[in-house]
Amino acid sequence: MSNLLNADKLLQGLNLDLGEDDYEEPLNVLIESLNNEANLTYFGKLAFEYQIKKHLTVRGQIFQKSRSLPNQTISRPVFVIGLPRSGTTFLFNLLSLDPDHRSPLFWEMMNPLPSCKQGSFSEKMRVMRSRSILFSKNRFISKLDDVHAITATSPEECLLIKVFALKSILYFYMANTPSYLSYLEDSDRTVSYLWHRRFLKVLQSRYKPKRWLLKDPSHLGNLDEILSIYPDACFIHIHRDPAETIPSICSLTSQVRKGFTDSVNLNELGSRTLDFWENSKKRNEAQKTNLNDDQYMDIYYEDFINDPSKTIENIYTNFNFSFDKKNKELTESYIEKSVKTQKEKHIYTLEEYGLDKKEVHNRLQ
Repeated sequence: MSNLLNADKLLQGLNLDLGEDDYEEPLNVLIESLNNEANLTYFGKLAFEYQIKKHLTVRGQIFQKSRSLPNQTISRPVFVIGLPRSGTTFLFNLLSLDPDHRSPLFWEMMNPLPSCKQGSFSEKMRVMRSRSILFSKNRFISKLDDVHAITATSPEECLLIKVFALKSILYFYMANTPSYLSYLEDSDRTVSYLWHRRFLKVLQSRYKPKRWLLKDPSHLGNLDEILSIYPDACFIHIHRDPAETIPSICSLTSQVRKGFTDSVNLNELGSRTLDFWENSKKRNEAQKTNLNDDQYMDIYYEDFINDPSKTIENIYTNFNFSFDKKNKELTESYIEKSVKTQKEKHIYTLEEYGLDKKEVHNRLQ
């Protein structure tokens, strides 16, 4: 069996219309980067073959389904953004408690089609298959659940949607793919959000929410692209000391990569991670200048952690969303439960990744 991934082989046997040819260039760049830079193990190669083929298959299913759907609108979607490990997940989870909000669930991202009714046998089977996927991931990626817990029925990040455009930072998290990461930064990112919207429209053919709630730190530098697809989008930007967030995402990335490669160069990981998020921050600062307070809100990690309930109320007030007694009860109950079930702190340092606090602050504050 060849040690190299092959794009033609991945496309063989799909028998699906993949839509526009916008996937071809990122697929080829990704394959070349994986073959030449990632140092994948045999298992890593098999895992990427399976993942990419799965992403292409679901892409074809989404394209086919989207053509049969009536014209649908997506109004005022809310995007939670910020550096990775800055409190975005806790904030996202609190906001997702609101029945007016809907977020893509992990199992929906894995198996969105064919459409099925809520509570149906088909839905239950897909949830079970997604649990099997997570069980396997936790076996091969040590301590993943301790660092970033995922369940089959929990809301998940949009990086799992962007894979359908073959343009997602997920691949960089899984393996050292610097050429692919550079390509992501330099290429047109709008196509990722065209597929993002197609995916949401497929999901809302089951039921349409009042408001979509979405999260992915890599949205941070893509405001213009998001607004070109969702012109009335709202953004909640949470800020945290980057000297805390950068080593944390490096630690998570290194844990993930150990499942697919023999070795991880921590200094290279630190350098590339800092470069990527510095570029994202610069793009964000340039792009958000034209947005008003009713579309863009900054919050700060320390304020949020000290009084999460008050922060949630402030968010609702800022965007003129309804925050009733039931929402308040759900929020406070979740906060209380989170305090009781808080896991042991994830340990990491900047120095492990060849970085120092002064440099990180100079570039990201």
